[in-house]
Amino acid sequence: MDKQNQTLNFTISQENTGVRLDVFLSENIKDWTRSRLKKLIEEGDVLVNEKQVKSSYKLREDDEIKVELIEKNTDNFEPEDIPLDVVFEDEYLLVVNKPAGMVVHPGAGVSSGTLANALAHRFKVQSEEFGIGRTRESKIQNLKSKIGMVHRLDKETSGLMVVGKNELTSEKLSAQFQDRKVKKSYVALVHGFVRKISGKIDEPIARDRKNRVKMAVDKNGRNALSIYKVRQRFDKFTLLDVDIKTGRTHQIRVHLSFINHPIVGDETYNAGRDNQIENPQLRKAVKNLNRFFLHAEKLAFTHPVTKKEMSFKKELPNELTDLLKLV
Repeated sequence: MDKQNQTLNFTISQENTGVRLDVFLSENIKDWTRSRLKKLIEEGDVLVNEKQVKSSYKLREDDEIKVELIEKNTDNFEPEDIPLDVVFEDEYLLVVNKPAGMVVHPGAGVSSGTLANALAHRFKVQSEEFGIGRTRESKIQNLKSKIGMVHRLDKETSGLMVVGKNELTSEKLSAQFQDRKVKKSYVALVHGFVRKISGKIDEPIARDRKNRVKMAVDKNGRNALSIYKVRQRFDKFTLLDVDIKTGRTHQIRVHLSFINHPIVGDETYNAGRDNQIENPQLRKAVKNLNRFFLHAEKLAFTHPVTKKEMSFKKELPNELTDLLKLV
């Protein structure tokens, strides 16, 4: 039976007392690897007695475990000839400007039109152009598991992403992200007049207990740190530069909503604020935007092979600059 996208509940008996949480789940949930289950635990999709715990947590008798089996990314996808805005590329990695509306990787009912589909096609074409032959081609056919997505952007967020072109490069890039050595800077237009010229939001984030599609500030969640600075103030809106020191799911969106300055266009987290915009022309423009005003403008990291410091910037896309003219 397919257990993806299900909620499972377990009550721990005496015989499982002392067993690690990740070990218990791997023994009791079929078709899910231990590493994948550990990721679910880290992302807050596993709760013990309604609290988020670590994979190494030792179970106790009568512990109540709730598991949200969020559908994992699928490797069952095909290369597609989709245009990409490539900012930089060499034999080891690629930096791309992802448009809003594009999903990063297949999964959750999306099997085509993603960044991964586009990259699989690009890498396949490159191998053919260089005449690398069957050995290389056989590796290309395995791109579905090799594409080095070392970080993500939400579907409706645009901006810069780095992608490893081989496993070693991807691993080294991932290590930089984990060690917080990658600099990521975003631009967000938020509701309200932000009075402080700069500030930080240091609040843990976990999956929302009432709505599992959303994330929320939760004292039992994973630590998350966002630093903001005012770029431009308007009467009822503020344009912010936001740097994130951690990479939690929906982090900027959740943090800005938490301080009562949700992102314009983000219906999931702005509690209907878009519908309260007084200017009818602006209100209509936001409704027709079909995305939220969040753009990954800057990205900086150390090249895993050449050790050169790499820094990139991509200005706001036209649909966002056009919206600013109405604010």
